[in-house]
Amino acid sequence: MVYTDKIIEWSDELSVGIQEIDEQHKVLVNILNELNAAIKTGRSFDIRVKLLDKIIEYTKTHFIVEESLMRILGYPKYEEHKQQHEILMVQVLEHRVKMTSLEGSSLSSYDLLFFLRHWLSEHIMKSDKEYEPYFIQMGVKKSWTKNSWLKKFWS
Repeated sequence: MVYTDKIIEWSDELSVGIQEIDEQHKVLVNILNELNAAIKTGRSFDIRVKLLDKIIEYTKTHFIVEESLMRILGYPKYEEHKQQHEILMVQVLEHRVKMTSLEGSSLSSYDLLFFLRHWLSEHIMKSDKEYEPYFIQMGVKKSWTKNSWLKKFWS
């Protein structure tokens, strides 16, 4: 994994080998980098909270897609994976409360950034990469045959 002035850089190491999921992960990486830039450049507190909310909402969408695929395909580790998602959402919402209660504190913002970077990279590289062979075996296509909803709304 490469780290630059961005908090996280997309690399093939983060790829799960399924374009739809990779594209969603790239969106999360980009929003996280937007939040990092907003903090580093001293953007307003309201903008930082809006970016965090964007991360939260997009993460919910991504989790719905992943979990739906897992249920449809009968992924054996579905419950364990879903629980990881639920724990993350609780933790991120706790960080949001901490960030908003310490308005203007860059310390809480950086704590959040490093937490999200660590969680995202660890979760993708361990838990998400585990389902790729199963999904492929069950017939999930590695790449799109036509543009998806993701391209329309998040490009």
